[in-house]
Amino acid sequence: MGADHPKSDAPLILGLQPSALVDSVATVDWSLLHQIPGERGGSVPVGIQELEYILSEVKSKSQHMKTVAGGSVANTIRGLTRGFAISTGIIGAYGDDEQGQLFVNNMSFNAVDLSRLRLKKGHTAQCVCLVDHMGNRTMRPCLSNAVKVQPQELIREDFKGSKWLVLRYAILNLEVIQTAIHLAKQEGLLVSLDLASFEMVRNFKQPLVKLLESGNIDLCFANEDEAAELLRGEQNDDPIAAVEFLSKYCQWAVVTLGANGCIAKHGKEMIRVPAIGETKATDATGAGDLFASGFLYGVVKGLSLEECCKVGTCSGGSVIRSLGGEVTLENWQWMYKQMQIKGLPTPASVCK
Repeated sequence: MGADHPKSDAPLILGLQPSALVDSVATVDWSLLHQIPGERGGSVPVGIQELEYILSEVKSKSQHMKTVAGGSVANTIRGLTRGFAISTGIIGAYGDDEQGQLFVNNMSFNAVDLSRLRLKKGHTAQCVCLVDHMGNRTMRPCLSNAVKVQPQELIREDFKGSKWLVLRYAILNLEVIQTAIHLAKQEGLLVSLDLASFEMVRNFKQPLVKLLESGNIDLCFANEDEAAELLRGEQNDDPIAAVEFLSKYCQWAVVTLGANGCIAKHGKEMIRVPAIGETKATDATGAGDLFASGFLYGVVKGLSLEECCKVGTCSGGSVIRSLGGEVTLENWQWMYKQMQIKGLPTPASVCK
């Protein structure tokens, strides 16, 4: 697809997801989770054979399975466009296969700008998200030999005219992340980073800290487990200490606490906001991604730190009410109602 993007219609927020990804989300019972290698609850990469084995097991044993464009960044920007009427675009690559087409169809249906998404020969990445009866998820991404955008393929033109770049930390994508940040900063963009998973933080902490120390990350999202890994070995490793640590490097630092809401810091102000009480999680997939959508909407609209957190809890709460990382129309309506109850500004014209 072309790389000629006139400045005037550049999306406000760009997401970098080097590999387009398709999620297969299914509810399973614990017995199936015991047969799968790796810790329950985490996100451990698997090969194509393992993926096919898991998928065949799931298909034979699960009642509910749905397939949707996925990946943390895709979830966040789709939420921003669909739920908050903020213009977004995605930078990455998809394969010339069925999964690639599914990704494209889903993102374009949700009005995400795909002019920076490259089509390549090969496989599109896939991920199986297994959800237990408590709504907890175990993820097994298969990224091996999936097509992805390479650092040298990125150009300044990709970033021109946009205001924010949304990223997710991944060691495999470190070079492309660094290149994207470098180009984005040349164009004056602010950068948001999600810490991805506790395994990613645990196993590749040094490059992550270096990324934070660069001063190029303006906003950082971590969940409780990622925050604990970040401060592992420190005397004080609670979420408040993690927010303090992140705020040394980032203008906005946010630690999400699942059912306990979130803690955030911006400048000298630190705030704690509870989660929305009445929600029982059907599936926690995408909760952090959609929290980020709401928080970024708040930042873009110039809301206070407390309001940004509250919008985040509303949007994070909307996605866990059904299966998968995509919010249903009914759950967007639920979210707008929650926002109104809390006196938060709802998007003026939401894409129906």
